[in-house]
Amino acid sequence: MSSLDASADTVTLWRPTGQEELDLVAASDWRAWPPRLPEQPIFYPVLNRWYAAKIAREWNVRSGGVGYVTSFDVGKAYLDQFPVQQAGGREVLEYWIPAEELAEFNENITGKIREVACYVGPVTEEEFTRTEAALGQRFPDAWRAYLTGDAWFSRGWMETGSYLALLTPVKSREIVEAWDTSAELHPGVMMLGSNGSRETLVVDSRDPLSPVTMVDITSEGWADALLQMPVEQFIREVEAGTFEFSWE
Repeated sequence: MSSLDASADTVTLWRPTGQEELDLVAASDWRAWPPRLPEQPIFYPVLNRWYAAKIAREWNVRSGGVGYVTSFDVGKAYLDQFPVQQAGGREVLEYWIPAEELAEFNENITGKIREVACYVGPVTEEEFTRTEAALGQRFPDAWRAYLTGDAWFSRGWMETGSYLALLTPVKSREIVEAWDTSAELHPGVMMLGSNGSRETLVVDSRDPLSPVTMVDITSEGWADALLQMPVEQFIREVEAGTFEFSWE
């Protein structure tokens, strides 16, 4: 997954970051990276989403409980003065921008810095157990394993253009209980996520092999649900950033 030019004149870069730095970016109206601290002589944007996500998950989530992947476009003519640095394998590519040149670097950002994805730390086994006891239903084992892992995708944009927000067990329970009559029309329903609008991603807990299905908030029963894919495949595609809603 390589970096793509936003246009002939700009290059799309990626940066993993934590909450504190992202808040400072937001305070700049999403147009500039904050000055580096004295112990941070280099600013490191990277060249692909995969590498940024790896750092966000393995470093930012571990150190601060949350990690973000951002992307932004920089003028190619300006960026050409900095050689691409290979910090590991073939896909581990980054630029090294000296801290004293960050202000000029910011001036060459085209448009706004974008929050692409948010990763968070593990859900506790206790939260799963309490939620399942309250609902009298069980989440798929693969889903439980994913959310209790070191880091999981919370919300953001897939490379397909689909927006996805996943739910903690507690939030899932709140939505099911608020769904009221609609939940009764979908016995066994367990919420996994949504597109941030009308469509929700659910499983039927009565079937341990239930695939992920899409249900509109006005759905009148399981007959209206649109099959998506097995839970294990859904997790793999979310992790790869390739998940796309199926409308057929």
